[in-house]
Amino acid sequence: MKQANQFQVFLCILAAAFAFAATPAWAQTYPTRPVRVILPFAAGGIADITTRVVAERLGDRLGQRVIVDNQPGAGGIAAARSVLASPADGYTLALVTNGTAISVPLFKTLPFDPVRDFVPISALGNFDLAMTVNAASPYHTLGDFLKEAKASPGKLNVGTISVGSTQNLAAELLRSLSGESFTLITYRTAPEAVIALLRNDIQLLVEYYATVKSGLEDGKLRVIATSGDMRSQMLPKVPTVAQAGVPGYAVTSWHALFAPAGTPPDVVAKLNQAVRDVMAQPNVKARLLELGIEAQAGPPDEIADRLKAEIAKWAKVIDDAKIPKL
Repeated sequence: MKQANQFQVFLCILAAAFAFAATPAWAQTYPTRPVRVILPFAAGGIADITTRVVAERLGDRLGQRVIVDNQPGAGGIAAARSVLASPADGYTLALVTNGTAISVPLFKTLPFDPVRDFVPISALGNFDLAMTVNAASPYHTLGDFLKEAKASPGKLNVGTISVGSTQNLAAELLRSLSGESFTLITYRTAPEAVIALLRNDIQLLVEYYATVKSGLEDGKLRVIATSGDMRSQMLPKVPTVAQAGVPGYAVTSWHALFAPAGTPPDVVAKLNQAVRDVMAQPNVKARLLELGIEAQAGPPDEIADRLKAEIAKWAKVIDDAKIPKL
């Protein structure tokens, strides 16, 4: 009996040895050179700063530099092409966002399929939109604003950046789910929209917390609701849009790392664990929270499912709002 047990143990060890040997040598030691993360955004923005914070710590965990490569362009097309033109070996990664999910239904022909052409690694973080008013505004709650919109259709203006942006579509979703009539006005940049709010050209601004943070701190702006399905860690006393009277409303932006389809599963697993270790670090959480981002990592399947769900969600919003495809 003892010999049989010893033989079973020997077989298990042998099987493990064969499994390890079956893994390519380069995968066992990955990474042996710097890893590049390609962003579809310019340097200096929230996505860029977030990725650089994570990249520095990720490099420490992997033992190799993680380089951030900014390749901005409409729909993330330029960045996606660069990633997909690279070998699927874990040395070129992509920052994928909720904006990627929006691009799928927004563009007539997108030269890549984020679901088919990429494999997920992990989420990095979530961040909500802040429904913001001028500090002198008579609207102290979102309910106040929507009540006025109902009483005087078309009187109130809501500002966002460009048509098809997350901010713009979040405002369209608010109009659709609330059933109220207000006028959407788009601006080229977020600072222009903030100035319009301070001038009372618009009565509500749909923007990210990081954009309005300074205005909140100096008492010129107020947030009356946040867009997520849970209250924001930055503004825990502020209700969500759903809590403020628009059931079913939830818009949360996110960042995640993906790799080209065909990247070895063991490389994806190693990257996933490294990202999860980094996002659990208190200093990383604190730094991202300053930017209005709640650190969030998880299994690859989780962010893959989220990407698919968001593509379907924004396709409906775009269709309902009759936004022309680009």
